[in-house]
Amino acid sequence: MSQFPHTYTVTVAGKPESSLTAKAENLPALDVAPPSQFGGPGDQWSPEALLMASVASCFVLSFRAIATASKLEWSAIECVAVGTLDSANRQVQFTDILTKAKLQILATENIEAARKALKKAGETCFISNSLLCQSNLECEIISSGD
Repeated sequence: MSQFPHTYTVTVAGKPESSLTAKAENLPALDVAPPSQFGGPGDQWSPEALLMASVASCFVLSFRAIATASKLEWSAIECVAVGTLDSANRQVQFTDILTKAKLQILATENIEAARKALKKAGETCFISNSLLCQSNLECEIISSGD
């Protein structure tokens, strides 16, 4: 890992009646539009969906690094981030994010270590830590060792 600070640059361009195009160096372009709740088509990535994708992706990548460092054996993880957008203090903002993680581990005796790694991932996910809203975590662990 390179030293901090890190800088990430994304350019978004659009016209009055079309989708936006998000671009970043060495990455494929991404079409972005408002969600259906804001009159958008509902069939493209929206800023709201991208934020939830960032939360879920950061959680999984944080977990993967923690599991590797702690030598936790696991076979699959799925993370769902559910954000509530609401009006609060005369602003529209995310007021709550629920992160739900489902982890498949290889042995029942690793359940406590898995629980600790998931908890630590929730605490160290810097995307969630960067948001002002309440951020919560729910985890489900499935053992195939029995």
